[in-house]
Amino acid sequence: MAEAKRLYVRAYGCQMNVYDAERMADALAPEGWTSVDAPEDADLVLLNTCHIREKAAEKVYSELGRLKRIADARKADGGRMMVGVAGCVAQAEGAEIARRQPLVDLVVGPQAYHRLPDLVARAEAGARGLVETEFPAEDKFDHIGRGPKARRGPAAFLTVQEGCDKFCAFCVVPYTRGAEVSRPVAKVLAEARDLVSRGVVEIMLLGQNVNAYHGEGPDGRPWSLARLIEALAGIEGLARIRYTTSHPNDMTDDLIAAHAEIPQLMPYLHLPVQSGSDRVLKAMNRRHTAADYLRVIEKVRAARPDIALSGDFIVGFPGETEAEFEATLALAADVGYAHAFSFKYSPRPGTPAADAPGQIAEAVMAERLARLQERLADDQAAFNAAIVGRETDVLFEKPGREPGQLGGRTPWLQAAHAEADPALLGRVARVRVVGAGRNSLSVQVI
Repeated sequence: MAEAKRLYVRAYGCQMNVYDAERMADALAPEGWTSVDAPEDADLVLLNTCHIREKAAEKVYSELGRLKRIADARKADGGRMMVGVAGCVAQAEGAEIARRQPLVDLVVGPQAYHRLPDLVARAEAGARGLVETEFPAEDKFDHIGRGPKARRGPAAFLTVQEGCDKFCAFCVVPYTRGAEVSRPVAKVLAEARDLVSRGVVEIMLLGQNVNAYHGEGPDGRPWSLARLIEALAGIEGLARIRYTTSHPNDMTDDLIAAHAEIPQLMPYLHLPVQSGSDRVLKAMNRRHTAADYLRVIEKVRAARPDIALSGDFIVGFPGETEAEFEATLALAADVGYAHAFSFKYSPRPGTPAADAPGQIAEAVMAERLARLQERLADDQAAFNAAIVGRETDVLFEKPGREPGQLGGRTPWLQAAHAEADPALLGRVARVRVVGAGRNSLSVQVI
């Protein structure tokens, strides 16, 4: 192996970016790159970017400005720090990133991470402004992650599906991640077994539209997500399975039934709705109505009455009236979310909604968002409070906030902390819930 070189990868945004950041490190490990915890200590910094949130590109350029100061100081001392931009902003901005910030040595899109070793080697040899944002025919998962395997924490992400064919009017994912692609069942199972062999007991299956999974099974036919989960549940030592993010139109009957029939599948479902107004949903190109969504929720709750429901909301979509926003509040009240994410609409360049008439004033969006978040926070607090006094299981994942504490997650994905023996780290333990806040639970090991 080559002499060790220092790598720092910063992941922004979604869980898939965290997963991809780990795969980047895996891809570079055989070339002698070892991970460090701060950019100041790195010979190569990779920013794995997200394009979903407001002003995503400008935040990247701001971070590049900060890195330039570090790189300039390194150069003054006779050294060099290389910088790469990856992820969805890299895909969307391409060569513009290298043009605006000459510090950048390489730009690589989400489907080309397996080409990182070659790009980095070329940058080490003096090449500048390298850009790789094509959608190559080969499967990147066949090429990454072949390096040394580190022991993992007890919970891990596993990408099973990428891209989206839904083309919601506000979303850049189809343009930055491409069309829906599902990994073959055999490769998913092999990666899951490898994770379990390295200490993982909980796996979160990832996809931009994960419940549209249709990977090729060992029988040569497409498998549904439910069938994949059933196969994963057969892996000895894998105690917990989760999945995110889903689309209401792909909540099939077999997937709903899996929540009742597969003990390893945790009682938590993240199912974005975005709006409670049918007109707004149509303008968003969501392809479902509020009633359609509520029928799915009813079926899920019938299958798994204790399920914790999570959602996504966008307020202030172009043309949204006060009455249409009130419909969103009403839907949130009907569902009673255990957790939810809510945002003001912000235009994403290149999406249909970016140039739509009826853009909502910032002050109006902010006021609506505050009202929605108050509703959602109250429901989350009520869900947590309803668990106080009950017994449940917690997977302890890390040291807690206070000395002698461990932190973990309940089956409903709530953060929990307890005074506990460090030997429980990485294990599922039976606990009693003794207190609840808006964002976490206090528990006692039984």
